[in-house]
Amino acid sequence: MNNKLNVLLSDLVVFYHKLQNKHWYVSGQSFFQIHPELENLYNAVLPQVDTVGELILMNGGKPVSTLKEFLANAKLSEGTDAYVTSVKTLYSELLPDYQYLLKSVTEIKEAADAENNYLVSAKMDEFIASYAKTIWMLNQALL
Repeated sequence: MNNKLNVLLSDLVVFYHKLQNKHWYVSGQSFFQIHPELENLYNAVLPQVDTVGELILMNGGKPVSTLKEFLANAKLSEGTDAYVTSVKTLYSELLPDYQYLLKSVTEIKEAADAENNYLVSAKMDEFIASYAKTIWMLNQALL
């Protein structure tokens, strides 16, 4: 369980920085729409980082904590310093990351349920609801 949580922790740290990176590199006519939305998205991820780290500790594990470890364990890719000028392009890039995170936390929840680890299971329920809503919103924006 702790290995899976450490991968999730690493993915969340990388994803947080990816969102922040995109936030810094917004330009063009959609600036006032994209810039604050990205801030909302990365601010939603940051408390999840702390939650997962603490879940690992509560499970008797040791959360990875260095940038080197996060990058080695993460399945999500880092962002680039390419400028973000299109809402559609941005949302199309973020959608697969949120879909991956939803799949990941769903699998962790299933494993936690099998181990009767209700603490992890309950937290994953919260993450599932959050990611499902974000995916729905991104899909609606892409129509």
